Amino acid sequence: MARADTIVSFDNVSHSFGHKKPILDEASFTLRQGSKTTLMGQNGAGKSTILGLIAGVDVPESGKITIAHGLSIAIGRQVVAREDLELTVREFFQKPFTTKVYDIDPRIDEVLEVVNLKLTPRDARGEKERKIRSFSGGQQARLLLAYALIQDPDLLLLDEPTNNLDKAGIEHLTKFLMAYKKTCIVISHDAQFLNTFSDGVLYLDVHTHKVEQYVGNYNNVIAEIAARMERENRKNAMLAKEIQEKKDKSNFFANKGGQMRMVAKRMREKVAEMEEEKVVVRREDKTIRPFNIPVQEGLSGVVMEISAFTTIKNHKQVVRKREITLRKNEHLLLVGPNGIGKSTLLEKLSGGNTPGASISHGVRVGYYRQDFSNLNFDKTVMQELTAAARESSNKSDEERLRSVAAGFLITGELVATKIGHLSEGQKGLVAFARLVLLAPGLLILDEPTNHINFRHLPVIAYALHEYKGAMIVVSHVPDFVSGIRIDQILDLEK
Repeated sequence: MARADTIVSFDNVSHSFGHKKPILDEASFTLRQGSKTTLMGQNGAGKSTILGLIAGVDVPESGKITIAHGLSIAIGRQVVAREDLELTVREFFQKPFTTKVYDIDPRIDEVLEVVNLKLTPRDARGEKERKIRSFSGGQQARLLLAYALIQDPDLLLLDEPTNNLDKAGIEHLTKFLMAYKKTCIVISHDAQFLNTFSDGVLYLDVHTHKVEQYVGNYNNVIAEIAARMERENRKNAMLAKEIQEKKDKSNFFANKGGQMRMVAKRMREKVAEMEEEKVVVRREDKTIRPFNIPVQEGLSGVVMEISAFTTIKNHKQVVRKREITLRKNEHLLLVGPNGIGKSTLLEKLSGGNTPGASISHGVRVGYYRQDFSNLNFDKTVMQELTAAARESSNKSDEERLRSVAAGFLITGELVATKIGHLSEGQKGLVAFARLVLLAPGLLILDEPTNHINFRHLPVIAYALHEYKGAMIVVSHVPDFVSGIRIDQILDLEK
C-alpha cells in the first residue's frame, strides 16, 4: 500500500451516545497511510468513540465509514478493562487472538521490550502468571500499549498513552512513535508529547460535533484556530458596524414617507443579506471555572505522621524509614519511577491502615484515585455528589450540587448520568467536584492530570496551590507540579 493511499474515510458520519448525547454530526475526514495524527477535543466530546468507530467496535447511525481492504487495526485503550484485571499477563496478551498462539511467550517478551517494561529476568515465565491488577498504573499503561503492538496492526490507535507514565516512560514512547513506520492516531492532552511526532490533527468540536482536519502539529493547529477566530470576529465586527449604519439610515428614510420608503425597504433587504454573511465564529473549548477545595472545619495541629513505608525494588518489597509530619496547610510531593509503589502507598495511607503511618483522629480524607475506583460507577453524578456533601455535613440541595457540577462542565443530562457512562476525563472532573463538596482535612491525589483537558490543568493546579489542608500529591507532569506550592518532597527511590 503506497504511503499516500487513503486507508480510512468518514463520509457524513453521524453518531450519538444515547438519545440526547450527539457525538458526530455528518462528520467527514480522511486518514492516509503512514500518517501520525493527533485526535483532539474537549473532555467528553467523543474522541474515544471515534476510535471505536474506526476499529469497528461501534457502528455509525448514519453516513459511511470506509476502511481499506485487509487493514488490521488495534487499540491501546486508556485503562485496563475491569474484567481484564484478573487475567494473567499471558492470558491478557492471548486475548486479542481468536486462535491459540503457541509462541505467545517470546512475542510477549518482544513487545514488553519495545515498551520498556522488564519482567524479572530469572523468573520471566513465572512473571507471566502475575495478575494484571498487581502492576502499577504506569506499568499497566505500558501493558496496554504492548497489547496493541503484539497484534502488529497496520493502524495503531492510542487513547491517552502517556497517562501514568513517568518521564522515562514518556521519552521511550516518544522515541518509539517517531521511529514508527506504520499509521497511528493518538489521543492525548500532552502538547509537548504530541508536537514531537504529529503531522496532522483531527479536531472534534464539542459544540458542532464536526471533525476539523488540519495539517501540522498541535502548536500549528492552536495558532491556526486562534488566527481564524480573530479573522471571523473582525469580519463580524465590521459587518455589525455597517449593518447598524444601514439600519439607522433605513429608519431615517422610512420616517420621511413617499419615495423614501422604497429606499428604506431596499436598505432593510441589504441589511438582511449582510446578516446572512455573518459567520458563526468557532467557539473555543470551555475551561472549568476557578474553584477552591474547602478545608475541614476545626482542623489543627498534626494531620498525618509517617515513620516508615514500603517500596518495591527489584520486584521485592523494601521497608524504608523516614520521619515525616504533615500539618494543616503543608503539601507533600511523592516522587519515584513507575512500579516503585507510589499508588499502593497512597491507597494504604488513605485508608489509614499501613504500618508506620497514622492519620489524626477525626480527619476527613479526600482521595483522588487515578482509576476513579472509589467512585460508584453505578450511581449517577447527582447521587455521588450528594453522598460527598452529606459526609461533610455540607449543603446537599440540588441547586447547590448542580452549581458545583456546572463549574466542572457537568451540566444538563450529565448530572443524571451514571458515572460508569462518562468519559475518563469527565470522571476526573466529577472526582474534583466531589472533593469540593467533601471539604477534606487531608487531600491525597494520585496522578490528577490523567485524562484531563490541558486547558483545565492551570485552574486545578491553582486550586491545589491554595488548598489550606494537608496534601499528598503524585504527578509526573512537571508543568503542573510547578504551579503547586510544595513544602516537602519524599523520593521513594532514595
